[in-house]
Amino acid sequence: MFIFHRIAGRPILVAVSAVLILLAAFAQAEVKPSGFGMPSDPQDQLLKEIGVDEHLGAVLPLDLRFLDQNNRQVTLRDYFHGSPILLSLNYYKCPMLCPMTFRNLSETIGEMKGFTLGRDFKVVTVSFNPDEKQETAKEKSAETYAMLKTKEPDPSLVWPFLRGNKPEIDKVTRAVGYRYKKTDEVNFAHPTVLIVLSPEGKVTRYLYGIKHDPMNLRLAIIEAAKGRVGQSQALNTILLYCFHYDPAGRKYALAATRIMAGAGALTVMLLGGLILFLRFKGRAGAKEGGPK
Repeated sequence: MFIFHRIAGRPILVAVSAVLILLAAFAQAEVKPSGFGMPSDPQDQLLKEIGVDEHLGAVLPLDLRFLDQNNRQVTLRDYFHGSPILLSLNYYKCPMLCPMTFRNLSETIGEMKGFTLGRDFKVVTVSFNPDEKQETAKEKSAETYAMLKTKEPDPSLVWPFLRGNKPEIDKVTRAVGYRYKKTDEVNFAHPTVLIVLSPEGKVTRYLYGIKHDPMNLRLAIIEAAKGRVGQSQALNTILLYCFHYDPAGRKYALAATRIMAGAGALTVMLLGGLILFLRFKGRAGAKEGGPK
């Protein structure tokens, strides 16, 4: 630029040079679209395409037909009999993430004291891969049942591993807002989330991650069943009052204000009872000490 400024008698050359410099800058910007001197990462685009769009309150289409691991034709409605459902969306040839999810969920179910798989809730796994074979589904279910150590005579009735055609799979994933993408011939990129459904098939909660805290899972089941589950409905009511779901932390947390309000109400009741007791005792004493 110093050279061009000295050529005062040639303003056209200066203008042309400025245009060339601008064109070069635009060309460089197209080569480096990220704006930070780095080429864009294909993984960034992939991460934008997968994920979960929460559809709380949406109702799962329960009449969709699938095949379970025993090749029996079933509908989703077959598993909704008055208890909540934990819906997991996976694929059975997943090399790492899905096996970890099944193992950890089996462990968490075993750690939930007072809650029994089959009696209080069920798990339904649906593969989003329309090319699944029965042998693969049966193998994956057998591995999971061995870790689960269930006493159910037919575990497929309380935790089926379903497979189906793409139209049915798409209706399930769209209903719950689940987005995934095939990355090669056999693999998929997908989020890891457990979708909690009410006994009527309504989406009540999304629990993220490959490992779930037993208390979080228990509270989600209680919430989906509106307290009508487990060994003690009175305890469920207390738990639902004391805990609330924290969307930022994506877990259930103690509601301090509710606990303080409850403690305050209990204190008032105790004081009221004490005052009534003292009044009654005072009146009884006055009668006994009166004129004979």
